[in-house]
Amino acid sequence: MTNRSGAAARHEAEQPFDASAMTRPQKAAAILVAMGKPAASRLLKFFKQDELKALIEAARTLSTIPQSDLETIVAEFEAEFTEGAGLLDSGDAMDTILNETLSPEEVSALMSDEPVTPQNEGPPPVWPEVAKLDRERLAAFLAAEHAQTSALILSNLTSQVSAEVLLKLEKPMRTEVIKRMMAITSMPPAAVKIVENQIRTRLLADTTHKDNAAGQSRVANLLNELDKPLLDEVMQDLAASGAGGLDAIRARLFAFEDIELLTQRSRVTLFDGLSTELVTLALRNGSAGLTEAVLSSIGARSRRMIESELSAGADGIAAVDILRARRTIASTAIRLAGEGTIELPTAQPAAA
Repeated sequence: MTNRSGAAARHEAEQPFDASAMTRPQKAAAILVAMGKPAASRLLKFFKQDELKALIEAARTLSTIPQSDLETIVAEFEAEFTEGAGLLDSGDAMDTILNETLSPEEVSALMSDEPVTPQNEGPPPVWPEVAKLDRERLAAFLAAEHAQTSALILSNLTSQVSAEVLLKLEKPMRTEVIKRMMAITSMPPAAVKIVENQIRTRLLADTTHKDNAAGQSRVANLLNELDKPLLDEVMQDLAASGAGGLDAIRARLFAFEDIELLTQRSRVTLFDGLSTELVTLALRNGSAGLTEAVLSSIGARSRRMIESELSAGADGIAAVDILRARRTIASTAIRLAGEGTIELPTAQPAAA
């Protein structure tokens, strides 16, 4: 009987490895071991008790897995977590990973049949916070990551945010990330959680590169409510005081008087949707150059109507109404620029 058992074992050992015959827990255990201890250790905390027990039992039934079969198994999971040679002694490797990841009490509790107290769901998703980050900073972070990780991150953001960030990546990286985004059909929850944790610790918690976009936007909105002379004066005072971030604020500033600095195409787009009454009111008491810049951007019929109204003078028209009309047009220009419809002129530092 012993001889037959030994012969049967040798016969099984001589049989070619069949990856298709592996169970899902065996395949998962194979990938975990192939990932190595550091990466696998981070993953194990996301498995439930019964899942971990199944992985351990599956790993102990594995022997050597040829490289070609390992690649087939990895491909099935649609995530690039590993590369390298085939596996040997998977059971021992899994035990080592568990022992280095969990305390002895946790390992003992895991292998027992006692129920485990449910843990909290954990922190909320990071994606809303990521979407608020400066696009340059987010692109720099992704450029240093693996293309697969970058693809996973962008796939969890809105199309608008993803497009803005992609445009700031180098072309080779951009192409590779887009290809991987196209190939993503589903993302393992454990993989998403790992990426979220990395984002929390390496990006959102990075106080040395604090994102000041929200504050800069508030200041710019405030300054855009000021008259052009007063706005320039405030910016000069800020520059003299050594305040930082002024370039980012200038990029968000736009006054009605800056219309002369817009390209003809941007001016046409801006005034295309504005009423002749609003434009006429805004041009009251305006300079000849500013008036011509505006009138040259609208249709001939509207131009004749506005010129006729302006020729009658501005008597009886409150200055506050003129200012309000100009701010409305300036706000429209800022909104269109934010949507990418027009381009605001490159702001230059005000003269001291």
